[in-house]
Amino acid sequence: MISETIITFLQRSVCQGIPLLYGATGEILTEKSGNLNLGIPGIMYIGSISGVIGAFFYEQSLSSPDMINPVLAVFIPVLCSLLGSLIAGLIYCFLTVTLRANQNVTGLALTTFGVGFGNFFGGSLIKLTGSAVPSVALTNTSAYFKKSLPFADSLGAFGKIFLSYGFLVYLAILVAIVCAVFLRHTRGGLHLRAVGENPATADAAGINVERSKYLATCIGSMIAGLGGLYYVMDYASGVWSNDGFGDRGWLAIALVIFAVWKPDMAIFGSFLFGGLYIVYLYIPGLALRTQEIIKMLPYIVTIIVLIISSMRDKKENQGPASLGLSYFREER
Repeated sequence: MISETIITFLQRSVCQGIPLLYGATGEILTEKSGNLNLGIPGIMYIGSISGVIGAFFYEQSLSSPDMINPVLAVFIPVLCSLLGSLIAGLIYCFLTVTLRANQNVTGLALTTFGVGFGNFFGGSLIKLTGSAVPSVALTNTSAYFKKSLPFADSLGAFGKIFLSYGFLVYLAILVAIVCAVFLRHTRGGLHLRAVGENPATADAAGINVERSKYLATCIGSMIAGLGGLYYVMDYASGVWSNDGFGDRGWLAIALVIFAVWKPDMAIFGSFLFGGLYIVYLYIPGLALRTQEIIKMLPYIVTIIVLIISSMRDKKENQGPASLGLSYFREER
């Protein structure tokens, strides 16, 4: 009985952590260019609702649920999610890189816009369905996102813990590993880190600072948007409800600090955060107040890590030197 509870807890920790991993990986890539994008929660929301819109109209175009095409059922929501989050990333870049607007204000405004955007179109879809319940159910499409390896159950505890997830879980881990390798072991990663540390020096060395910031932020936004798509299509079984995403976007930003700007560290951090986020469900007899305090654990751990890394004063554990600062080439 205890072992089954532990297995279930580990599974749910992974599922809770995957949206955070997508968001943190995208934000790490963005911050390595010197852009502090506090709009990640809104971008994840936009990526989520964009995928839902694509899946909704695809399902509505079918005369029968049996006619659904597995490839299109996955491709259309993923494409819509990537396009929606890409546009959000372009908006942020245009304001902060081209127009040199304040990054903190722009990011917070983008988060507010993203939540409003999602709730507006989510509410519109709910009205189109005519459902008495304030939600949109896309169970037919969701089934292909949740589909796990057929032999996972036959492998016992190992299969349940490591092989019982949809493809977006493994894609999140793969993307994080690829980003880690890119940042540490490639010329492009070196150029990107140089832009984040000292854009004036990078510019003098012939690196296109503006292009680097645009590419890193837009790609990072698309990665983060997939986290929103995963939450609805896999974790929530295809059910969209307004404001259902919670504070996961902010947890993803906190995870960036916890992982000390390393995508591979974010993999383990996301599962830890996922476990801390739901651990109160596995502690019997907790009062409501105590549950809310326990939900604060990921943020408390992040603060502790931030304090420790600051005390050690190691450069590799600090954010980019020019993080959050607009680059004015004329001042070089």
